[in-house]
Amino acid sequence: MTKNVTIIVNGVDRRASVEPRLLLVHFLRENAGLTGTHVGCETSLCGACTVLLDGQAVKSCTVLAVQADGRKITTVEGLATGDQLHPIQEGFWEEHGLQCGFCTPGMIMTAYDLINRNPNPTEAEVRHGIEGTMCRCTGYQNIVAAVREAAARMKA
Repeated sequence: MTKNVTIIVNGVDRRASVEPRLLLVHFLRENAGLTGTHVGCETSLCGACTVLLDGQAVKSCTVLAVQADGRKITTVEGLATGDQLHPIQEGFWEEHGLQCGFCTPGMIMTAYDLINRNPNPTEAEVRHGIEGTMCRCTGYQNIVAAVREAAARMKA
């Protein structure tokens, strides 16, 4: 049995007939062809699959595609405007807030949500805000600096 869904992904209606058990992360990667959202642990621990659902950060491995029917999803690919990076992406670039890059899309989407809720986060608030997104390569120092740089860029 399948269900027809229409999910607005990065401003584009994506229609598909999906199994009710299909996870949103797999819909994004396989049906929408957007591979920036990474499949990590599939248990909601790592945060690599974080996207915005109606503007709020969610781990897309915990959301079924049918739950997103009629809703707006923003992925890391949806932040940039053409060749112009989003200020958060610029912050990560400038402050070297990545190493292998596997966690980066989830970290950027988590940072987006954090900065929208708190436009001027302290270092402690950034560290708390990104707790649910794991990076196995860094000590988080550059990621925290990148988020703070992104917040400053978004204020400017």
